[in-house]
Amino acid sequence: MKFDIITIFPKIFDSYFNESILGRAQKKNLIEIKIHNLRDYATDKHQTVDDTPYGGGAGMVLKIEPIWRCVQFLKSQISNLKFQTNIKSQIPNLKNTRIILFSAKGKKFTQADAQRLSKYENLIMICGRYEGVDERVADNIIDEEFSIGEYVLTGGEIPAMIVVDSVSRLLPEVLGNKESLAEESYSIGSEFMVDSSQTKEEGNSSQFIVHGSQMDENENNSKTNDANKLTNYKLQANKEYPHYTKPEEFNGWKVPEVLLSGNHKAIEKWRRDNSK
Repeated sequence: MKFDIITIFPKIFDSYFNESILGRAQKKNLIEIKIHNLRDYATDKHQTVDDTPYGGGAGMVLKIEPIWRCVQFLKSQISNLKFQTNIKSQIPNLKNTRIILFSAKGKKFTQADAQRLSKYENLIMICGRYEGVDERVADNIIDEEFSIGEYVLTGGEIPAMIVVDSVSRLLPEVLGNKESLAEESYSIGSEFMVDSSQTKEEGNSSQFIVHGSQMDENENNSKTNDANKLTNYKLQANKEYPHYTKPEEFNGWKVPEVLLSGNHKAIEKWRRDNSK
């Protein structure tokens, strides 16, 4: 299986991926991890990959153009996997490629997602940074959008490491002992897995059938609510609205006109109405 990670900080992964189980899996050609510097796909002399958001606001937004170029290049290279014959015969129903974006408004990544993604040959992962990623990436380039929890991180690099780790250990021979997978926390049998045809438009992929001996969702929610009543504070989460930056149009994909209008009241309403 091959993991392609798109980032503006390529060296951030060096230590983690070269040690322990993931390091050994790469040496055995069980997995391949490639890090791609997004700046290599910028066309200007300054290798610009971000710009200010349309409609105003703080921070910078990653541009769609270099992301699109990088993804197109990676998709063209997929057929050249040197290890494909090693692992393909060991996993039935192997699919081809899944493109993932990490962002605060994505659905929460779970073990069910890890099991589903382990059936693909290639995962292309886009690490968000700064204020976010141009929304046209989510609308037109990726297959699904993930968050790893209800908190804010500096970027998508840590989520990418989590996905690589959790998916890799499900692959044949990576752990070495099959019983380790069967007995560990959050293990679910194949009959309980979410349909892998699920896309980013569909519901939360963490929903799956559980054994009768497990606590049902209502009971779990009830205990959570009781615990919340004991606290004197409540975390107020700001919803994330879509971000756009230059250019105004790319591949026929346009920035919403309201963000170009200069009407701050209309822009604020649009952002409120489109927050997730």
